[in-house]
Amino acid sequence: MCRRPGSVPLAAQSPRPSPWRCPAGRGCVPRLPRGGGSSARPPLLQPVGMASRPRSSPCLFWKRILCIFFLPCILSGFSPRVKHKKNLLSGKAQPQLSQYSRFIWSRLTPLELRNRSVGLQTESRVGSNPYFTLEGHKFLIFGGSIHYFRVPREYWRDRLLKLKACGFNTVTTYVPWNLHEPERGRFDFSGNLDLEAFVLTAAEIGLWVILRPGPYICSEIDLGGLPSRLLQDPQVNLRTTDKGFVEAVDKYFDHLISRVVRLQYRKGGPIIAVQVENEYGSFYKDKDYMPYLQQALLKRGIVELLLTSDNVDDVLKGYIKGVLATINMKKFRKDAFQHLYKVQRDKPIMIMEYWVGWFDTWGSKHEVKDAGDVKNTVSEFIKFEISFNVYMFHGGTNFGFINGAINFVKHTGVVTSYDYDAVLTEAGDYTKKYFKLRKLFGSILAVPLPPLPELTPKAVYPSTRSSHYLPLWDVLQYLNEPVMSKMPVSMENLPINNGNGQSYGLVLYETPICSGGQLHAHVRDVAQVFLNETTIGILDDSIRNLKIPEVKECQLLRILVENQGRVNFSWKIQNQQKGLTGPVTINNISLEGFTIYSLEMKMSFFKRLRYAPWRPVPNSYSGPAFYRATLRAGSSPKDTFLRLLNWNYGFVFINGRNLGRYWIIGPQETLYLPGAWLHPEDNEIILFEKIKSGSVIETTDQPVL
Repeated sequence: MCRRPGSVPLAAQSPRPSPWRCPAGRGCVPRLPRGGGSSARPPLLQPVGMASRPRSSPCLFWKRILCIFFLPCILSGFSPRVKHKKNLLSGKAQPQLSQYSRFIWSRLTPLELRNRSVGLQTESRVGSNPYFTLEGHKFLIFGGSIHYFRVPREYWRDRLLKLKACGFNTVTTYVPWNLHEPERGRFDFSGNLDLEAFVLTAAEIGLWVILRPGPYICSEIDLGGLPSRLLQDPQVNLRTTDKGFVEAVDKYFDHLISRVVRLQYRKGGPIIAVQVENEYGSFYKDKDYMPYLQQALLKRGIVELLLTSDNVDDVLKGYIKGVLATINMKKFRKDAFQHLYKVQRDKPIMIMEYWVGWFDTWGSKHEVKDAGDVKNTVSEFIKFEISFNVYMFHGGTNFGFINGAINFVKHTGVVTSYDYDAVLTEAGDYTKKYFKLRKLFGSILAVPLPPLPELTPKAVYPSTRSSHYLPLWDVLQYLNEPVMSKMPVSMENLPINNGNGQSYGLVLYETPICSGGQLHAHVRDVAQVFLNETTIGILDDSIRNLKIPEVKECQLLRILVENQGRVNFSWKIQNQQKGLTGPVTINNISLEGFTIYSLEMKMSFFKRLRYAPWRPVPNSYSGPAFYRATLRAGSSPKDTFLRLLNWNYGFVFINGRNLGRYWIIGPQETLYLPGAWLHPEDNEIILFEKIKSGSVIETTDQPVL
């Protein structure tokens, strides 16, 4: 008999094939339940000649009319859909995961789909939810974020295999402009920045790729991924169609997009979608900016699906007409889609960032999110046929000086670890979230999941102590030639690096003074002030005045300023010049005649430092200095974590590589040290400690957060 709208779906009555299971993308004709046996339900439509009533029966005639009228309602029960997505607004839909047939995507991988023409598309039909198709096959995106630039290249395959083994079918990644074009016209896509190799590795493993090329990416990276040289001219408005900004973007895109065009789906590659900029609705300074970037991608050969990404309340300002709008959220809320529906009602829903954790900042507590909540939220997405991207699947590490910062109340840097309480840990280990999601995906995917890759082995090495040290003042001769300037110059405007200024690290300003008084200076982000080699005090964004004691004869005023990370979110990116950003005065009299040293701490600097006259370490030393120690890793180095007991604040370099910042205030207490970066046997550790020497350097096989 025909069922009324709202009656129990046929999926709840008996097993049935699903459109998701159709071979080679062909449409399946739903099989009707067969009669027979006392427990058999009556057939949906009785074939002519099998009914007990004659053909001319008025009752049968009206049954046929009713069946024809309600047939679309009944047949809708044969798809995985439970309710039309408008019910997300009304809150009436309460589907159960058990109502779903298993999804078969074994043929929808880069290795299996050889003949390609249409790529990722959206479809909308009357009486059904809009949905994605891939080469005509209905498709849900199960995405997970991994940032190649935060993971040692040697571990890319391991992390991607773990993504695949968990049940995901897509990897998403940002592309950091500031790392790929460190100087105008000089591009770096080598080693850990080999984007093409990362994308091709994903394809080999059987994962699709959604590329997020910026130019702005946020991502808790310095200046949201924009090169700091863009701050040299304060008249250039970032993230707008200002000539100075878009000309720089165009030159970068000329190079970047030419590398990824061949990696698109229709070219035989794994890239199925490309994002236009990032979360522009929360910035929104120029209505022409996003359409400009859309055209910039199209005219350089991007042919795959374009999309935007915004927070749920900003999508009205961030979307582009004709481009798929996606949203970001931290938990499933049915009212979160109201603004999205104002933009598009005939497109599938995509959660571009589902935040399964959060980043940490110095001096705050470690952020965590319950694994059960994550599993439940992802389950809700699947029930409502919502494609999603887990941010982060694997966070990795802010190696070097690349971390960003926030400044909602005060400037606070993001910690070195980008663990993010993600599905995999910073070191690539499994978590409760991983196993819960894997169990969930395994219950709805028809093909068994791949076996779990083995854990990356960890080791605890013998503790060590620094044997020699060099005060900062002894190191100045090993730096590049200093800049001589009448007035202070910000880090970005230093005439170094072929006119590109300095992006990261510290700057030391020196000028002679012959009297004391009230020192006033604007610094970003924090400065240590010295008379010769004696510490006088600290300056930062909130402390701009310092009492300088009277001097009997002229002395050297030294101001050591550190960039703790440029803000990566909000309109404040416009004013992120670092160093001394204005005049320096004593008793309102401007100081002149500065010698400015750039401490970028590049690999070449540490090579020169090998020839310096290192001194034996005293029992205790206060002030900025370099400390040298040796880590003995044996014949087969493995991953480990450095723990710096009683050290205060500084940076760790292992064989010349910058592992990142440590700080006694936490929450991060250990630094991840990849075994792939260790040499067999002896490894050189150099600490740049800014405040006071510590004692022992330990290793552990577990992070301390």
